[in-house]
Amino acid sequence: MLLKISELTKTFPGTLALDGVRFDLKAGEVHALLGENGAGKSTLIKCLTGVHQRDHGRIELDGQDISPASTHEAQDLGIGTVYQEVNLLPNLTVAENLTFGRQETRFGMIRTGRMRADAEEMLRGYGLDHVNVGRELATYSVAIQQIIAIARAVALSGKILILDEPTASLDARETETLFDVIRNLRDQGLGIIFVSHFLDQVFELSDRLTVLRNGRHIVTADTAETSRLDLVHHMLGHELQEAEARGTRRAVGEEVIRVRGLGRRGKIDPFDLTVHAGEVIGLAGLLGSGRTETADVLFGRTPPDRGTATDADGEIDLGSPRAAIAAGFGYAPEDRKTDGIIADLSIRENIALALQARRGWASPISRSEQRALADGYIRTLDIRTTDAEKAVGDLSGGNQQKVVLARWLAMNPRFLILDEPTRGIDVGAHAEILKLIGELTEKGMSILLISSEFDELIAASDRVIVVRDRAHISELTGEQIETDRIIAAIATDDAAQGAAP
Repeated sequence: MLLKISELTKTFPGTLALDGVRFDLKAGEVHALLGENGAGKSTLIKCLTGVHQRDHGRIELDGQDISPASTHEAQDLGIGTVYQEVNLLPNLTVAENLTFGRQETRFGMIRTGRMRADAEEMLRGYGLDHVNVGRELATYSVAIQQIIAIARAVALSGKILILDEPTASLDARETETLFDVIRNLRDQGLGIIFVSHFLDQVFELSDRLTVLRNGRHIVTADTAETSRLDLVHHMLGHELQEAEARGTRRAVGEEVIRVRGLGRRGKIDPFDLTVHAGEVIGLAGLLGSGRTETADVLFGRTPPDRGTATDADGEIDLGSPRAAIAAGFGYAPEDRKTDGIIADLSIRENIALALQARRGWASPISRSEQRALADGYIRTLDIRTTDAEKAVGDLSGGNQQKVVLARWLAMNPRFLILDEPTRGIDVGAHAEILKLIGELTEKGMSILLISSEFDELIAASDRVIVVRDRAHISELTGEQIETDRIIAAIATDDAAQGAAP
């Protein structure tokens, strides 16, 4: 056994994060580490990589006890980690990133030619012969950056590779390329710990899986012998009900917003959109198709340079997020860490932000009002925290997403844009957010839902608009809302052209 973890225990103030957890990893296998947000996955990884020091338990590598006191020491022991957000230096070249801290020097000067040759040799085994190692890392796609990060981690460690949500920002083709790299490393004898919320990928890639729940070990099993139903049961501790089809809901309400010819040159072609009270409009398309660009134009993050938006009172100003908020629009962006939360502020402060912006800074919300608001949404959305004053950055991904949603719900928007609201969160939080969407539309709120998961769009949407090559190309309604139709609209050249009515 390459790695064996026994009775691992870690306590933080007020929280038992790990309670006697066990985990093992063989050389030459991909072992999936699964569980809801807050289950203990991140804490286990941080104890293994020296970020946290365990309170109790044992970690053995190649049969020897280890106690890494830092990530650098863990790397020296052979343990490397690649996170969802690529942790490299985008302003440096590919070669500089791959060899940073260990470049050959002569007379105190880095041997640039040797550095580039070493980098090219490293990438040759990953199928990246076409990459110019002299270019800045930022000029390459996220998928290539992920593989470069893996190459660096393997070069620095060489025994264990931990991949924490590596496919969250990748499309299907990029994911398959990454999987080929992972399989190749596995076949070379590397032990790989794969953390993911995408169950399809777990079944496709992993050899074994371990589930944690509430800081405890629940099960370790061969992936091929585990059913999807059993896995979800282990993760949640109860059966997960399938989402009901949207078609069973009552008819949507009256028209509340009308968009005509709205667009921004170089970002999204002009499109039409009619929004009714209490409906969910799904937006489907591949990554880079124009889904987020549509949301950005509607919310004024990218001010439109053509077209209009109107309601019963006349034209709506969408020239800035402040104007969109004043018009009753809300927007939970795709990248919650960068664009959604303010990590160092408290839950209370994060939730109050949008409402304060709508009121204006001349009418400040008192601390007691903020606290009452935050406490209410902590209860309503089941945000897992000990206190509203806790920094949002300390919460799990699913709970951070709930804080972002609470911020917009606090201002009671009439039109809420949700860009990948369930990406990177656990199965339980996923189901809770979909349930919340249904409850909000029952009360008359209109929602634009952007999602890469077709099943999610099918379950939640009254209409689905398909986007391709930064243009709205087709609209599906009723029984047309099915996976095959969405895929056909994306892939077929003769899909219905023109803006959605």
